[in-house]
Amino acid sequence: MPRVHFVGCGPGDPELITIKARRLVRDADVLVYSGSLIPGEILSLAGKARMHDASGLVREEITELLLEGARSGGLVVRLHDGDPAIYGAIREQIDALAGQGVESEVVPGVTSFLAAAAALGTQLTLPGVTQTIILTRAAKRTAVPEGTARLASHGATMVFYLSAHLLRDIVRDALEGGYAETTPAAVVYMASRKEQRIVRGTLADIAEKASGITRTAIVVIGEALDPAGYEHSRLYDASFSHGYRSKRSDGAPEPRGRKG
Repeated sequence: MPRVHFVGCGPGDPELITIKARRLVRDADVLVYSGSLIPGEILSLAGKARMHDASGLVREEITELLLEGARSGGLVVRLHDGDPAIYGAIREQIDALAGQGVESEVVPGVTSFLAAAAALGTQLTLPGVTQTIILTRAAKRTAVPEGTARLASHGATMVFYLSAHLLRDIVRDALEGGYAETTPAAVVYMASRKEQRIVRGTLADIAEKASGITRTAIVVIGEALDPAGYEHSRLYDASFSHGYRSKRSDGAPEPRGRKG
């Protein structure tokens, strides 16, 4: 059966593309990519592929390119930035292809919120602070049915895609939802790329500090960014036992595992 590969190329650093994604890009006969969102270093991996910039195309034109390539028997790649499953449009493309007898395979990529966390040099979940991450966006042309203020009421780490230009709206809704003005916040522009820039602050001042960043950025809000305190992981605590280690009262856990 004809097939199209929906491939995530990662957040921008060409070394963060997966081995499978690299192989598919290299071997593709037809490659439809997401315009300037795909770094040139990754596009340069393509060998013989007929290249199509999707940024100037409408949905039906993209689908037709994918159908033609798949029916011709070639290796067809629809290349997305980050991970195709997050704020992409793969569901509508997959459904359209399925309706024409073409199956799809999705190849995940490193998504930009993970690259942003790495750039910040921290983790977004901390014992005693939060064990929850909410991925969302600020409402504009696309509605957010759950509402930012309602999501903020959970007090979790919040990560906003596609919303740097609406940072003041995010701050307003976050405060309405229950975050304090002292809640840590950060904006990471072009996470993992050479142009990467990090702005740190709180809800009281982050909109002013990051006012020059309006696109290609991740916004992160939550106490996990700069906690007043947190609990150590139970997994590595000497008093905690699991399938590979017994607890030890002297603080020196006895290893468990295969021998020889």
